[in-house]
Amino acid sequence: MIPYLIPLVLVAAIIYNSIKILMEYERGVIFFLGKFQTVKGPGLIIVIPVVQKMLRVNLQTVTIEVPAQDVITRDNVSVKVTAVIFFRVVDPQQAILAVQDYLYSTSQIAQTTLRSVLGQSQLDELLSKREQINIELQRIIDQQTEPWGVKVSVVEVKNVDLPPEMLRAIAKQAEAERERRAKVIHAEGEFQAAQKLYEAAEIISRNPTALQLRFLQTLVEVASEKNSTTIFPIPIDILSPFIQAMKKP
Repeated sequence: MIPYLIPLVLVAAIIYNSIKILMEYERGVIFFLGKFQTVKGPGLIIVIPVVQKMLRVNLQTVTIEVPAQDVITRDNVSVKVTAVIFFRVVDPQQAILAVQDYLYSTSQIAQTTLRSVLGQSQLDELLSKREQINIELQRIIDQQTEPWGVKVSVVEVKNVDLPPEMLRAIAKQAEAERERRAKVIHAEGEFQAAQKLYEAAEIISRNPTALQLRFLQTLVEVASEKNSTTIFPIPIDILSPFIQAMKKP
């Protein structure tokens, strides 16, 4: 019985090793005697042992964090920059044939491009124009990885670490800007108040009665205060009838 079982076991092993199941997000690059033959998947595929070889390629989006890079900006400021890159394989054949390790190669391209692009920008642009820089990084990296069948979809600059002396300088600049805005707002308030006083004076000059009404209103407001003594002048025109009556014999 044993001699008959050996061929059966060998056949079963060959069949087991020949059957490959690829997930929906996977593709199999098939080589026949070392030469590229085809790309198969997803689902159940058959690979003939010895003469055929299959390499799996994942089509899902891959996220790689670019290590911190020392960058000297165009205005000679040294910063450390970290970024993250999102990409996926769109051509499994090229991802296997055109480059030895597309993951490692894409990471290296991202690092060198990050230093090159940010080195051409000033610090203010790096801090305020992050979106434009991300778009430029994505465009350049995608152009370089396209021959490998790799599509770079998003590149994001995560952190920009500044030296301590630069942080202090930025803090002083922000404080000076806040003081400038406060002085401008105060000056605008003074200007508006002066303008309103000027308009009020114009109205009172055209109608002297308005000044008397304002005077009486002020007396009412002062008199509303408790335990207060108010001394105010009375126009002589109001007292003249009483003075004339006292002079009559």
